[in-house]
Amino acid sequence: MRNIIRHIIVTARLCITACSLAGLLCPATGFAQAGKFTMTGKDYRDRVCAIWTAQMLGAMMGWPFEHKVASVEWVHTLKPTVDHAPVDDDWYYEMVAVRAFEKYGIDMSVQDLGRQWMENSAGTWGSSEQARLLMARGIPPPDCGHPRYNKLWFSIGPQFSSDVYGALAPAMPDVAAEMARRYGHINGYAEGADGGVFVAGMISLAFAEEDVRNIVRQAAQLIDTASPYRKCLDLVIRLAGHGKTAPEVFDAVERRWHTVYPATNNAVANGGIVATCVWFGKGDFLKTVNLAYGAADFTDADCNAANAASVVAAMHGMKALPVDLVHALHDSIVGNKLGKIVLTPAVHETISGLAARTAALGEKIVRQQGAIVSGGRITLSRQRVVTQPAELFRLADLMQYWNPRWKLERAGFGGALGGMPGIRGITFLDSNVLATYPQDEVRGVLMTRRLRIDGPRVLSFEAGVDSQRVWRCMVLANNKVLFDKLIEGGSHSRTWQMVKADLSAFNGDTVTLRIYQRVLIPGRAAGNAYWKNLRIE
Repeated sequence: MRNIIRHIIVTARLCITACSLAGLLCPATGFAQAGKFTMTGKDYRDRVCAIWTAQMLGAMMGWPFEHKVASVEWVHTLKPTVDHAPVDDDWYYEMVAVRAFEKYGIDMSVQDLGRQWMENSAGTWGSSEQARLLMARGIPPPDCGHPRYNKLWFSIGPQFSSDVYGALAPAMPDVAAEMARRYGHINGYAEGADGGVFVAGMISLAFAEEDVRNIVRQAAQLIDTASPYRKCLDLVIRLAGHGKTAPEVFDAVERRWHTVYPATNNAVANGGIVATCVWFGKGDFLKTVNLAYGAADFTDADCNAANAASVVAAMHGMKALPVDLVHALHDSIVGNKLGKIVLTPAVHETISGLAARTAALGEKIVRQQGAIVSGGRITLSRQRVVTQPAELFRLADLMQYWNPRWKLERAGFGGALGGMPGIRGITFLDSNVLATYPQDEVRGVLMTRRLRIDGPRVLSFEAGVDSQRVWRCMVLANNKVLFDKLIEGGSHSRTWQMVKADLSAFNGDTVTLRIYQRVLIPGRAAGNAYWKNLRIE
């Protein structure tokens, strides 16, 4: 027993030394004055180590609440069996980014990052899995993160993968945000990538900003006001500024935005939760992560806690993290799989070593931006936040790739891919197949086109449905119903039905064509509608 205790003490001391845990005993040495920001290299390494450690602790403590009911108790411990940080997507993709910077240089392209992803088998769930599968099919970044190809472009992948970009650009939020946008396109776009910009911006700002409210306000300004993500952040800032409590803000975010993006891993509502956690967490690690765990039912609680905790870590360094939690990780990251994906190579390294490598890259990046790195100190000019150009995409925009003569209305983001039992569908484009599910289940999805009918014409398309699912297809020309039937799935795989509607009766007229997907079928499980080969001949 005595030997075990001695081993734990020695291991903890090694971790403390390697991560510059002297910060536990003295205040951080960074300061801002007259537009300049200076910190010692030791302090920078300490804060970078804290960012890696905090996101690991925040996520691990939050796993019991990930996509599940929220916590109603104070969470302050890890499982007693924990003796290292396992590999998790919350930090693995960032580890892969560090490897890519080391291999390709600090000006690497998103295509370089994609090559590193494939080399290291990155991309296990959500939009990241979609990116890996697309790259394997020959669709490179940034296309593999774009809505044209990636079904889950609006989800949280870039958001939980962007802590590292904030760490690499201390007090340079524009540089951090630009990296987050550029590299976030590997697994997201528009509001998906906006999440990465916001998180990276907050972490960068936190190196030189003492007020968490200012961190949230300034990082929000990196995103254009037209973005749904920015609108969610503005809601948080407005309500919190008017004296609403954290639970009231969480509730407002969920009511306004989780209904639009019903997937529990969506970027927008979860981003609002992260902002609220940082705002009300007041720079305290345990308070911040517990806000994430208790924010709302069925959220990405672990990712939210990890992102918010990284902001606290960038502000205060290792001294902000509970010593017993830090010691439990034994300065170690170990794992050979993520889900069913075998990592290449397996991971077995120290957190402190990863932090030192990250800080070495960060010094190169800030030096490139004009910082002076000399005499053990880093001196740079603080950046003023500049709003990035708007990056917007509506689900209706999918029609420009599928059939630009038609207009898509009321399609919804959905909760998952449409064939999963018990889960509503989603809208996406897969090669020549358009999948839809309505945002408003009462009104359904609508596709419209207005044109003049010259001569005998037939409207035709193939309508598909997943196994054990059903939806109602309606076709109208002006107010005349030409087709109205259930599209019913079989027991095993997706099935297709040819739909034809004769337009000859409208010869010489200009008509409005309408095609509906209705999903409220009594006693039946609704799912995606699949459409292909929509023609008028």
